[in-house]
Order: sequence, then C-alpha cells, then structure tokens
Amino acid sequence: MQQPNLSRYIPMSRRRRIYEGKAKILYEGPEPGTLIQHFKDDATAYNARKKDVIDGKGVLNNRISEHIFNHLNEMGIPTHFIRRLNMREQLIREVEIIPLEVVVRNVAAGSLAKRLGLEEGTQLPRSIIEFYYKNDELEDPLVTEEHITAFGWATPQELDDIMALAVRVNDFLAGLFLGVGIRLVDFKMECGRLWENDLMRVVVADEISPDSARLWDIKTDDKEAKVLDKDRFRRDLGGLLEAYQEVARRLGIMPEQERPIVSGPTLVQS
Repeated sequence: MQQPNLSRYIPMSRRRRIYEGKAKILYEGPEPGTLIQHFKDDATAYNARKKDVIDGKGVLNNRISEHIFNHLNEMGIPTHFIRRLNMREQLIREVEIIPLEVVVRNVAAGSLAKRLGLEEGTQLPRSIIEFYYKNDELEDPLVTEEHITAFGWATPQELDDIMALAVRVNDFLAGLFLGVGIRLVDFKMECGRLWENDLMRVVVADEISPDSARLWDIKTDDKEAKVLDKDRFRRDLGGLLEAYQEVARRLGIMPEQERPIVSGPTLVQS
C-alpha cells in the first residue's frame, strides 16, 4: 500500500475531530482513508466511574503500542497502524471497528477469577478467548459467538479471522514480554474492517499497551509489587506511571535513565 504523504500533516487546532473515547481522540488524517490517533493522559476504570489524569501516560502508551504494532506488521499480522507521528500521535488507517472487545486470557485474574471463583494467578489449562459487546451503557457485557452472529456484529468468517488474529497476537506478546521478565496475564484487542477497493480484511486496531493488558513482573511474588499495568489505578496501588515506564524500559523503548517528555500538543476543545 502506498504510504500517505505526511507533508500534508495538519496541526491539531485545524483538524476535524472524528471521535473521542476514554483514552484517545481520532482526528481526520492527511489523506483519505487515514486518521490521526491522539493518546490522552486520562485514566479510567469501571466504565469511567473512576477517573483521573496521569501526566505522561498517553506518551508511554503511544510509544509502547507503536513498538508492538510495528512488530505485528513486520510479522505479517495485519493492523491499522502506519507510523508514529510524535510523542502523542499515530497515523493509522481508517477502519470500521467491529463492536467487540476480544480478551485473551492466559492466567486467571480480574473478572474471570471473580466469575469462576478461581484464585488470581492460577495458570489456565489453555489460553481462553472471550468476547465482550462494546456498549458503555450496558457495561460491555460478556457475549457468546451465537450472540455475535445472531445480531450481526460479525459474520462467522470474521469471527474465525478474529480468533486466528487473537491467537497469533497472544503468542507474540507472551514471548515478547517473557523475554523481558514480564508475564502476560491477559490482554484486550479490538479489530476492524479495512476496505481496500472492493476487498475487505479484518485487522488489529485500537492499541495494545499496559492500559489494555495485565502484565506481571516475573521476578517478584508480591501481589502488589508485581503489577505493571492499569490495575495499579483500578486497585489504588499507586505508581502507575512508574510501572508503565518500567515496561517501556524493559522493551528497550526508553533507556535506563530516561524519563518520558510528558508535554505534548495541547488539546484544543471544539
């Protein structure tokens, strides 16, 4: 695919806002079929009933997600990601988001442990893929493949493609994080339909970062100290920014002594 002409990059103050979510804003891109994804510092949990702003979080998520999506692209796993533009923004392909959160679980934690009465940290017999319907008002309910196909959220073929992508991404992420002493407990993935002329394919979209994955430090058994993800915010453990910095450092994104530049483009309210 021909790369977009970045000389047409438009300053934020002059861009049209397409969508704003809890952690990101989408703006129109420099060319048709592209968008600019801006990472905010907002931290939310429990369907945004708990909120805060953590200066620098968006910068770290942008860098970590870029690192992961670059690897996925290199491996031939299709994604919406084109390139990072600056400390807070990425150029992405415009896709039609499939209204599902795809959660891949390797270890019992969070809602799965609570739902099934499992002790957190229990290794699952095999990786489990769950689907949640993306609907804030309904608090993203757990749904089955029958629900998904019956209500037309995705076709059976698209579901097969999504599950194949989820398995491949999980295998890659588990190995990537294991290599830097981190256990991939689970992660959330979103997919979208990418249209190229009359052809459509399902691709990985949104982001993959400590906001959307449970990451535990393998080197400690301390239940609180090992957490390197957004559970630090959900569970009032503190140190969220430091945990994300540690993930970035181990992945080689941020040198040992570097601290991220937290300032970025000022959000212009429309």
